[in-house]
Amino acid sequence: MPAQAIADRLAELGITLPPVAIPAAAYVPFVRSGNMVFLSGHIAKKDGKAWAGQLGKDMDTATGQLAARAVAIDLMGTLQAACGGNLGRVKRIVKLMSLVNSTPDYTEHHLVTNGCSELIGQIFGPEIGAHARAAYGVAQLPMGACVEIDMIAELA
Repeated sequence: MPAQAIADRLAELGITLPPVAIPAAAYVPFVRSGNMVFLSGHIAKKDGKAWAGQLGKDMDTATGQLAARAVAIDLMGTLQAACGGNLGRVKRIVKLMSLVNSTPDYTEHHLVTNGCSELIGQIFGPEIGAHARAAYGVAQLPMGACVEIDMIAELA
């Protein structure tokens, strides 16, 4: 997909991609190996800080979806950096792995993760944006974040 088409979709949705975040620990934001790029996990942020909360306790599924959507925007900012500034180089979003901070009885992790998956699909379209995925419930995430998602993509 041409970079301009991706830029147009982002503009239509009112999305400005952020710069790559500085890692909070001993890792790098992404690693390229051949045509594959592996993005480190990105936590949900709100107002520049970790979007803290636990699904099933103090956060509902709809709010979790918004948090996952916010993660998608951050992931795309990092992916853009991994592509040398040209998202048109993305050949395929291969896989997302989502961790949802949730209570033991919460069962809508997949619906929370849709907040990320659906935005990726809107931006890249079904040919490039359709991806494999896993969504897990976990007892806690860094800084109390409600959602963390990583990404694997293939570049042209």
